[in-house]
Amino acid sequence: MANVLAVLEVRNAVLRKGAAELLAAARRIADASGGTVDALICSVGPVSGSDGLGAAGADRVLTAQHAVFANYCPDGMAATVATLTNAYRAVVVAATATGKDLAPRIAARIGAPCAMDVTVVDSRGESIRVVRPVYAGKALQTVDLAGTAVVAVRPGAYAAVPAGKAGTPAVVTVPAFTKRLDVTGIRTSDKAALDVAEARVVISGGRGLGDPKHFALLEELAAAFGGEAAVGASRAVVDAGWAEHGAQVGQTGKTVSPELYIAVGISGAIQHLAGMRTAKVIVAINRDKDAPIFKIADYGIVGDLFEVVPALTAAVRVAKAH
Repeated sequence: MANVLAVLEVRNAVLRKGAAELLAAARRIADASGGTVDALICSVGPVSGSDGLGAAGADRVLTAQHAVFANYCPDGMAATVATLTNAYRAVVVAATATGKDLAPRIAARIGAPCAMDVTVVDSRGESIRVVRPVYAGKALQTVDLAGTAVVAVRPGAYAAVPAGKAGTPAVVTVPAFTKRLDVTGIRTSDKAALDVAEARVVISGGRGLGDPKHFALLEELAAAFGGEAAVGASRAVVDAGWAEHGAQVGQTGKTVSPELYIAVGISGAIQHLAGMRTAKVIVAINRDKDAPIFKIADYGIVGDLFEVVPALTAAVRVAKAH
């Protein structure tokens, strides 16, 4: 029986978007062998959104409260998880910037195998089987993890599924630990209302935009989706100072798996493809019909982005109005 612990992210006393998706991945492991799923929240007090975790798939909602959890505290979180892992076959976290920092810390603490940036996870007999992209997304690697496994699941890899579980609350004691890292705060972009790693729709711009002021076209298109879209960027424009690093999609930026990815003026360098090729639907807009991005796009529009994007924005607004 594979019981699973899902470690959820909290920021400013609010559950991070994607908690329900992570619970969907945890349920896939647990349901394959009749196991249960527990959600763990490390916080300094009550957390907004925790009341919906039962409906999203948590059999129990474990709360560990401590003053150090006002900000991200990996030492305290890893120590807390370590006191619980004997009861679980797998510990899952979201493969966000925070999750990618936390997962190996937990694995090292409990002496467990760790799989990062996983897109498929399942229970196979006595092992946890995971699938993850390798070689910049050119191949998929399947790995069986023995014993207790720590798995970082790529955001967007699983859709939230109504589960209607109990969501029974329980309190977890935070053990004594040594605080070696002190996070004093997390800065986010003033423009970024929604993180590209959490958005259902990502609209990314590249050098084809010609000037940073033309990102306004993408922001208008994102706004037309009514709060579901985020604006991303290729490495080239981030390096040029046109966009902040937090918006960068790619091997050295953020890895995203949205339902819809729109690449505007992006040629499709392998570094960029590694960060978005697992999107459910990819739309490419480029005037160069031979751009590499068209090789992986589900839909390609060969044309002037300054004509195509406004027309697409208008079409989305009409569709959203009905």
